Amino acid sequence: MVLITEELIRRRAEHNNCEIFSLEEISLHQQEIERIEYIDRWCRELKILYLQNNIISKIENVDKLKKLEYLNLALNNIEQIENLEGCESLQKLDFTVNFIGELSSVESLKQNIHLRELFLVGNPCTEFEGYREFVVATLPQLKWLDGKEIERSDRIKAMQNLRQVQLQIREQEQAYLKKRDKEKQEAKKKLENPYQKEKSEAKESKPGFDGRWYTDINNTILDCEENKECVHETQGTEKHKGSDEDEIDKKFWEEPTPFTPESRLETHRHLEEKRKANDAKRETEKQKPPRKLITEEGRVLNVNEPKHLDTSRLDVDVQTTYIRVTVKGKTFQLVLPSEVKPDSSTAKRSQITGHLVVTMPKAVEVVGPRPTLPRPVKSAPDKAPTDNTRMAKQMERLEVDPSKHSRINLENIVKKEKPVAQGPLKLHRPAMLESLCSTGDFDDDSDVPPLI
Repeated sequence: MVLITEELIRRRAEHNNCEIFSLEEISLHQQEIERIEYIDRWCRELKILYLQNNIISKIENVDKLKKLEYLNLALNNIEQIENLEGCESLQKLDFTVNFIGELSSVESLKQNIHLRELFLVGNPCTEFEGYREFVVATLPQLKWLDGKEIERSDRIKAMQNLRQVQLQIREQEQAYLKKRDKEKQEAKKKLENPYQKEKSEAKESKPGFDGRWYTDINNTILDCEENKECVHETQGTEKHKGSDEDEIDKKFWEEPTPFTPESRLETHRHLEEKRKANDAKRETEKQKPPRKLITEEGRVLNVNEPKHLDTSRLDVDVQTTYIRVTVKGKTFQLVLPSEVKPDSSTAKRSQITGHLVVTMPKAVEVVGPRPTLPRPVKSAPDKAPTDNTRMAKQMERLEVDPSKHSRINLENIVKKEKPVAQGPLKLHRPAMLESLCSTGDFDDDSDVPPLI
């Protein structure tokens, strides 16, 4: 039995960020739910509710959903329409393939004034004579019944023959209810019979392991050949066990059963038992033989369990003196015998074996604290130093050769620039003469007139 829990509703409300209070639509189909509960408390804003293909036998705990517009309860075990008066905004209602035989329970939908569509296909009440006329006359707000539009002429005819149709429906309902009582009694007997058979089989004594009876205790020990035959028989029974289960399953599905809520529950239980048996079989198949870790001589073996692990779940931290590997939150730390270079280290997955390969080159120089050298012990002087010696030690002067010392000539600090000649060329000639006179080959004679 599957219960409606908060976890289930949050899991089915992923489209609403798993929020329940503001949920407007939820789908709880094919969840094997047997009872509706807690939805009217947790999801007050619901507008669409899908509950098809479950084993719900009663409509309950939905009357507080004032904003509910569409309710789908197809493929369930509902036998009566009830507890929907509080759904004031209900517009569409689906009861396809249920077990509704009390057609008069449709009258409880009169207060749902906004109801426009109703589906009752596949229910026993649809086989009643006058079924459509009764529903159309009882629910004047309906516009569609079983996917077919209700025309004005159909409503007028149904209202005219309502009295006669009501009598027919009452008689057919009573006949159906009597039939249902018989079906319930037969289902109870069918459920009790297997228990009685098991008790009777348990009371009966069973033969020996070889299927034969023995009265003489001394002769119960069989010969070797007979024992071998018994072993072969037991092995044969184990082999045929799977085929017997298939035959039982085939017989279950081929056996004709009435279309009742009890038969649907029986089918559901059969499928559930088969599913559990398959799960148990898979678990036994998954069990691995024990690994051999140490040989008989006491030598330890290197064992590797082949298992895929995504690289994103690995975290490798290489330091100078240790390496730390974190796998799924679990830490493996190893102290290194010598110092390594973390910056030059690499971690890769082997393409052949898939192992994690960490390459850590050794450091060339040992990184460690600087060794402290012992300080030399100073010997005490015989005499205390004078003030002059202290000053001489403190003041150190630069010695200069006095022979190379010369006085600074201030006249040559600023060089004399030649004046730039301006005016006519005649004024420039004396300068040119001065330049000529300055040469050594020129002799100035006072008797010779100047060259103009």
